[in-house]
Order: sequence, then structure tokens, then C-alpha cells
Amino acid sequence: MAEKRLVSYRYMALRASTAAATLGSGLLQTFVFARVLTPERFSLFIFFAALGYTLYLADIGMVKVLFVNLRRRFLHDKPFGMIARQATMIVHLYYAIAAAAAVLCFLSLAVGFHHSIAASAALSLFFLFNALNLPWVALRYFSIAIDEYVFFEKLEALRRGLNAAALLALLIGLPIAAFLLLINFGWAATMAAAAAKLRHRHVLVGDFRSSAVAFRVFLRGNRKQLVSSAVYMLSETFIYSFPYFVVPWAFGLGAPTIILDTTFKVFRAANQFYSAACDSLVPRQTSALAERDGRAMVRATWLAALLCAIPAAGVSGVLLVASAKVFSILLGPAAVMPPATTPIIIMLLFGNLAQMVSHSVLVHTGFFRDVARISLGLVGAMTVMAGVALWTHFDIVQFLNAYAAIYTCGALATVALMIRGPIRLAHDVADAAAVARRSA
Repeated sequence: MAEKRLVSYRYMALRASTAAATLGSGLLQTFVFARVLTPERFSLFIFFAALGYTLYLADIGMVKVLFVNLRRRFLHDKPFGMIARQATMIVHLYYAIAAAAAVLCFLSLAVGFHHSIAASAALSLFFLFNALNLPWVALRYFSIAIDEYVFFEKLEALRRGLNAAALLALLIGLPIAAFLLLINFGWAATMAAAAAKLRHRHVLVGDFRSSAVAFRVFLRGNRKQLVSSAVYMLSETFIYSFPYFVVPWAFGLGAPTIILDTTFKVFRAANQFYSAACDSLVPRQTSALAERDGRAMVRATWLAALLCAIPAAGVSGVLLVASAKVFSILLGPAAVMPPATTPIIIMLLFGNLAQMVSHSVLVHTGFFRDVARISLGLVGAMTVMAGVALWTHFDIVQFLNAYAAIYTCGALATVALMIRGPIRLAHDVADAAAVARRSA
């Protein structure tokens, strides 16, 4: 029998293109906002984007648990049955959460903080644009579970292209309200297409009542996994979100918040390339574990790491040679990036590389409890660090440096866990029962 291909090159190319579009649109957004918004309003948009991303807390890891269940059924060519109804309920629930949160955001701004209707609507629409990542992530994972990743990435590429065009139009005079409506329309169109494809593949079904019943069964039947996955998801959301709440409060709106966001935008944008590489190898890694093919597991994981190293080295090289010029062009008059942020960003780039490769293997093979322990420990370390930073009056650069050091240590711990966990089990043919328990 011919050996299975480690990676779908077509999918990898699509994921790389959408990752490049993500990086480009993120930097373009900073470039445009720095020129069409005041620094204070720019930092408010940053804050409400971060607030929208915190809706990931609502997932508590349910999507990841359901991915493992869907993927196992798909690999064994079994009908999805109740799992499809559970997936349907999760998608509808996440749509409702995003919409309700956006309405609450608008009412809070307009009534509680007495902002104008126009200002409240603008910030709420930008909040919604970021909040809709919650149902989008569910659609994405369900697509990967059934090897429909190519179709999904085509949709993502189209949406990113629309966002970039809207940003350019904003730069040449498009009203902010029209811009916000246009990018949210892009979400609606791509989500409708993704959901239609999943319905065609019987991952989503139309019976809402039976889906609600199946969802309750899912919650009861996966209680232990969901607790571990919830700890993991809550911890990860905290790790990436809490600086956006600490920095405006401790260091102020304007330049400090923009410096934080620019630092995170670079290292988190590189994460999109890492995700592209890791997602390309997930189908082979999960099938290698199911087949107890340790050699294929190791080869796929090394390939993921090498693919991630390409953008990490490229971005690091650009920053080492021309960071001052790049950030000057990017931020214009809005803020000045301190030179000391360059080594911090490079540390975060490689720390995130290690974290992304190891977490991808651990999460997609069902090691929720193990990775949750490390994530929870990292939350504790980050919280202590934030307290020390406030107590000793760190400046923004010292805060970012401490954050990067702790984050990188946590990433190295997950690499060790990956080696001791799924990679070791993939080599252990006799331990089939342990593998089943881990991924159940």
C-alpha cells in the first residue's frame, strides 16, 4: 500500500494565502485606523475588538471536544447521527450569543455611558465583527473534521479580500458606518455558504428541536472532557486578552494601548501562518494516532514546525533590519514603537511557534486535561506578573518583556507534554485502549 501523503499541498497553499491576507489586513487596519481615527478613538476600537474576542469564553472548549468526536466518526466512515445535531445546536447557539452581546454592547454605550447613537452603533458593529469569530471557529473546525478545509479556506480568502478592499475604501473617504456594515455583510455571506456546505455533508441538520435534545446529551456525556476543555479555553482567552484590559487601565489609552496592540498584532498575525501549517498536518496527525503510526506522527509534527519556522524567521529578519522604519510607516503620528519591543516580538514569535505546534497536536488528539493544567499554571503566572507590574510601576516595555518571558516558558512546557503524550502513544501499538480513552 502506498504511504499516505503527509500534507495536502493545495490546502496548505490556501491556508498560507489566507494567513498572509490576515497579516496584511491586520497591518492595513492599523495603518488606516492610525490615519482616519484619533489616537483615543483608535484605542477604543482596539479595546472593543478585544472585548469581542472574549466571547471565546462562551465556547468553553465545546467545539474542540465535538471536533474529536466528529473526526473519529469520519475516519471510521460512520454516520454522524446525534453528533450532527449537537454541532447544529452549537452553531445556532454561537450565532445567538454574538448577536445578543452586540445588542448589549450598544445599549450599554448608548444608555449606560451616554454615547451618541452613531458612536454606539459604530463601536457595537466593530464589536460584532470580532464577536462573529465565535460561530466562525465552530464552522471551521467542523469543516476540518470532514476534510472540507479547501472549500472553507476559499471562503476565508474571499472574506479577507473584501475586508482589505473595505479598508482601502475607508482610507479614501468611505464613511466608517458603511465600512462597518460592509465587513459584517462579508461575515454573513461567508457563514451562510459554509453552513450550506456542512448541511450538504450532513454535519449540520435542520431539526432544531432534536438538536436541542442532542445538545443536552452532549453536555451530560462529555462532562469530564468539557471541564478540562473549558479550563483550557478560559485560560487561553485570559492569556491573550488580559493585557488589553490591564494596559489601558494601568498605562492609559492612546500610545501605550496602540504599542500593545501593534506588538500583539505582529505576533498573533504570525500565528495565522502557524495555524495554516499546523492545520495542514492535522488530518495526517490524527489518522497517524488512530493507526498507531508513530513515524508518521513525528514526521508530520516536524514538518509543521519547519513550515512555521519560515514565517517566524522572515518576520524576525525584517524586524531586525528595519523595525523602526516599518513601525513608523505603520503607525504614522499615532504612536512611536520603542526599539526595545523588537526583541520582545521576536521572543513571542518563536514562543508562539512552539506553543502552536504542540497545542495543535494535543488538542486535536483529545489531550484536553493535560494541556489545561499547563494553561491554568500559565494564567497563575501571568496574574502574578500583572500584580507585580502594577505594584512596582512597570512601564509598557517592561510589562511586555515580562509577558513574553512567561509565555515562552509555558510554550516549552507544552512541547514536553506533546512528546510525552500523543507522540509517545502513537508509537505504542499495545496501548490502543489508552489512546481510545484519551481521544474519547
